[in-house]
Amino acid sequence: MEQTVEKLERTVVKEIDEILGVPLKVLDDGFVRVVDYMGNDSSVVQAARVSYGKGTKKLREDETLIRYLLRHHHTTPFEMCEIKLHIRVPMDCWRQWIRHRTANVNEYSTRYSLAVDAAQRTKPGEWRTQGTTNRQGSGGFLTAEQGTYFTAQESELQESSRKVYNERIAAGIAREQARKELTLSTYTEAYWKIDLHNLLHFLALRMEAHAQHEIRTYAATIGNEIVSKWCPMVWKAFQDYLFGSVELSKQEIAIISRLQAGDRTGARAVAEEYGLVPPPGQEMKFNLERKEIEEKMKRLGIRPPWLDV
Repeated sequence: MEQTVEKLERTVVKEIDEILGVPLKVLDDGFVRVVDYMGNDSSVVQAARVSYGKGTKKLREDETLIRYLLRHHHTTPFEMCEIKLHIRVPMDCWRQWIRHRTANVNEYSTRYSLAVDAAQRTKPGEWRTQGTTNRQGSGGFLTAEQGTYFTAQESELQESSRKVYNERIAAGIAREQARKELTLSTYTEAYWKIDLHNLLHFLALRMEAHAQHEIRTYAATIGNEIVSKWCPMVWKAFQDYLFGSVELSKQEIAIISRLQAGDRTGARAVAEEYGLVPPPGQEMKFNLERKEIEEKMKRLGIRPPWLDV
């Protein structure tokens, strides 16, 4: 007896079709745009139900299932959705971006084509100081007065490097060699294709407050202006369970449990045991893990025991 197979139609997301190919501006001359996509919220559900069996559809609504999957780290169904983006991004920002090796990438080549004639500019009020506690991050800002000097200096360097590049090209020097002195602020372009699971991981890292401002701006654009329209149920679950959540370690749970029981002395003792704080009377030196715990406790409305006078 012949089995009838349900006819499948290509998933269409009206909100994404409306912005398909439209550059979404990022920074001063960068952009992100959707080239193509496959799947949506229903594709995640469909993949999960193949795994769980037919009865699941009657037991759970789509959104409930998506939230369950994300909450319990069942990642495979999210890999059934893919999106391809065309991006224009400064080279220094792209170096961080390309470290996410879970995407398929094809970058614009300055060996074959002329370099993009654009570079990211920094406004006088946008120059950041080096972070004092985080070696790879920034702290506050220079004054606009100080920034004016460095913005003028930046423009001079960019214009000089571009002039050298153009002269080399005009002289017939190979493009692969002519490009050597271009600044890292020069824009590059790439096609970037990634599945939804790995895209959420990228966004969780790059939208985070400690990520560099420039790549955080790109991540926020992708998340808020693309993923939120493409897979709104997944996006809401992502905000609730991944991006907006607090992860607690074994020692953090031990400390908070004692605090909840009213045992602040015991909570501090746990912190001492794990090397987060020194014994009473000794100097409290900087500890990155302790600082991270303090930030989590602040979000939870809990006062760390080592701050007691």
